[in-house]
Amino acid sequence: MMLAPLLEAPLAVQIHVAAVLPAAVLGAFLLIWKGRGTPLHRLFGKIWLILMLVTAGSSFFIHSLDMIWGFSPIHLLSVMVIFSSWRVYRTARAGNIRAHTATVRQLYFWGIVVAGGFTLVPHRLMHAVVIKDTSTLQLAMLIVISAVALLVFYLQQNRKIRPFSNGGSVRANHHAN
Repeated sequence: MMLAPLLEAPLAVQIHVAAVLPAAVLGAFLLIWKGRGTPLHRLFGKIWLILMLVTAGSSFFIHSLDMIWGFSPIHLLSVMVIFSSWRVYRTARAGNIRAHTATVRQLYFWGIVVAGGFTLVPHRLMHAVVIKDTSTLQLAMLIVISAVALLVFYLQQNRKIRPFSNGGSVRANHHAN
């Protein structure tokens, strides 16, 4: 991994990456965490939405794939992120948890997984940061870690494995003493 290309990138790219990396980690955590509906879940969810909106907003100042007036098809994902973020917020406020959950999953998949995948194609900045000049072993480790993360995400979403607990059993033992 080489950080030099990222450190030399325009400010919009640096802001974009600084927002999307914690959004990817926090979003994955929120998707597998069992503490849904708690005040902490709501706080982390608001932080995640802000990070997603910063990511989408900053993308409009990135024009490395200048196809149509400085924009490219990947900017359509940014528009989708903005509208989906609003829907995530509105469905949660309305108590429509099924729609909220479905929208969050779609937003994470399209806004993080798909858009992130596009950044790793050759001749893109993140390809130079993550993959270029990477040893075969490091690249294999990145692929294995990514595959395991996607498998865990898939299994959890399809209820094949249980999500992380919010510590309920620990609290029950604590109150029993």
